[in-house]
Parts: sequence; C-alpha cells; structure tokens
Amino acid sequence: MKYARLTKEQFDELHAEFASFLATQAIDRKEWEELKTNKPEVAEQELDVFSDLIWEGVLSRAEYLEHFSKSHIFLFHCFDTYIQSIVLKSLSLDVDFLTKEGLQWLSDNMFTENIEMKVGKKVFTEERNFSIFELIKQGAFLSDGQLFNQINTIIES
Repeated sequence: MKYARLTKEQFDELHAEFASFLATQAIDRKEWEELKTNKPEVAEQELDVFSDLIWEGVLSRAEYLEHFSKSHIFLFHCFDTYIQSIVLKSLSLDVDFLTKEGLQWLSDNMFTENIEMKVGKKVFTEERNFSIFELIKQGAFLSDGQLFNQINTIIES
C-alpha cells in the first residue's frame, strides 16, 4: 500500500464507489462475498487498491491543510512542487488553540507580542501527494484555506 487503508466508516460512506470499483474488476456482490470467505488475502488486496485510489484522488485535489495543537496552528498551502506554511505560536502558556476561547484569544491577539508567527516555503523532496499524506498522518486535515488566506493577505499588505 502506498497510503493507508480506509476505515470501516470510510468504506461505509464510499459503499457505492467501492461497488463500482469492484464492478470494473468484474467482481459482483456474490463473487465479493466468496472472495472474503475463500480468498481473504485477495479481498484484502482489493481493499488496499481501492483505498490507495481514493487517497490518490483526495490528495491530488488537496490545496490547503490545517493542524491545531494547544499552542500552535500550522497552516499550509499546497502547490505542485512546494508547500507554503504559516505557523502561529502562542507565547502565553494558558492559551489553548483547541478550544473556542483559545481561538477567540488568537483573534484578539493576532498581531501582538503574544503570538510568534513564522512563514515558510518547502520544496517537496518526496512525491507531492505522499508528502501531504505524511502531514495528514501527523494530524493535519484538509481545509478550505480561509484562515490561511486571511492571515496571508494581512502579512502581504
């Protein structure tokens, strides 16, 4: 596998897509049930191939990522060959960006001495989608880029 197998919940959500995937391999419902029973290793391979196809599609379309921790917010804008980042760090120990109050505090203190802000750019050293997947494994999630763009616009002005 290149990425990771989808969870049971993700497979449930993608039931129709998985059925279409199996159909492209000339595997109907009855054959799928037989595979799971008689050749579980083949069934596992089908699950892995489907998972990688889904991940590849999602990662290819990924444009923005966010990762929040208690004292840091990592914002990423993904391009074809590099990733741009904005990292916000609270210098106040009693702030928690994982709470609504912490995010309100950020809004009130964005451009004060209480926030350390770093901007960076990194060229992908591995394949783009794999690099993005590694960020997701570390806790990042896909976003609409609104927060990145708001902060980036202020930085650039």
